[in-house]
Amino acid sequence: MYAQRLDHLPPYLFARIDAMKGEKISQGVDVIDLGVGDPDLPTPEHIVDALCSAARDPANHHYPSYTGMLAYREAVAEWYAARFGVDLAPKSEVVALIGSKEGIAHIPEAFVNPGDYVLAADPGYPVYKTSTLFAEGKVHEMPLAAENNFLPVLEDIPAEVVAKAKLLFINYPNNPTAAIAPKSFFAEVVEFAREHGIVVVHDNAYSEITFDGYVAPSFLEVDGAMEVGVEMHSLSKTYNMTGWRIGMACGNPEIIAGLGRVKTNIDSGAFDAIQHAAITALTGSQECVGAACEIYQERRDVLVKGLRELGFEVAAPKATFYVWMPVDDSMSFAAKLLDEAGIVATPGIGFGSHGEGYVRFAITRSVERIEEAVERMQGMSL
Repeated sequence: MYAQRLDHLPPYLFARIDAMKGEKISQGVDVIDLGVGDPDLPTPEHIVDALCSAARDPANHHYPSYTGMLAYREAVAEWYAARFGVDLAPKSEVVALIGSKEGIAHIPEAFVNPGDYVLAADPGYPVYKTSTLFAEGKVHEMPLAAENNFLPVLEDIPAEVVAKAKLLFINYPNNPTAAIAPKSFFAEVVEFAREHGIVVVHDNAYSEITFDGYVAPSFLEVDGAMEVGVEMHSLSKTYNMTGWRIGMACGNPEIIAGLGRVKTNIDSGAFDAIQHAAITALTGSQECVGAACEIYQERRDVLVKGLRELGFEVAAPKATFYVWMPVDDSMSFAAKLLDEAGIVATPGIGFGSHGEGYVRFAITRSVERIEEAVERMQGMSL
């Protein structure tokens, strides 16, 4: 009954985790969910107020623009200029997204022909691979290894793959490893893409979730980046707006136009009232972002300290709200955590074969719940 392409898709990791968690909850287990990266902090009140006001305006009840309100795209451009020093033309170098996941899912449709290669990090956000499969492309996995600071080694990609490659997905600060990338790596990516005619897609959804004074760059800050690529960004993590589904793609106008052509044939744009609220988020005070990072940093410190006291070698991340911890067997470890302690962690294998040997904890629960999770682990034979 189903199309054959579905046979090639792996089960979506977080759906499987939800099912396992639901079974435990149905058994009466008090589950501490450190799995999916969904902020538990509320959307800041001034953003919610802006949505409520805009939703009451009948002018916002009609079909929105496919590419986004000009006022929203202008706000994005202003935010990029203030935050990254990147100048963007709102009409041609910015397009609104229904969350960055939507842009990541659609962009291969614009640039990948059947049989073309897409270069994607492994471990990595699963949608990089599934979007390629929907476009009938081939995925070449670029291993992210600790010895390389979880950066892909571009010269290790086989020449025959590079010759057929159309897209390169990168993501720093990184999900799931929480790694960060220096601008020198981005410069290397620009040179590689320019030499081989490859479109770069940088997923920068976690740029604002940073600690210890670290400031994450934009790929578009690097000389030549606008010639070869785009950056996907989102308000989801920055402003605790995951359920709102609003983001943006910025960069090379021809690449933006290609993505826009796909979108005009598939979706009807983001609700205008949400775009008005997003304008408020981007142009208003950013104190709420700093406050959230302080909360996440405290949680990070509690979890990392607790895991180290349990004997695990774990690095304190400079960005994202993830802790990437080495273990012997990711699925067995995650299953044991859930079965014996009622704790959800994400097995690294779910992000690709090179994620084996790790689990990912999301620090999206309170300090008290994280402390309780550590206490529960102390009673296990880990």
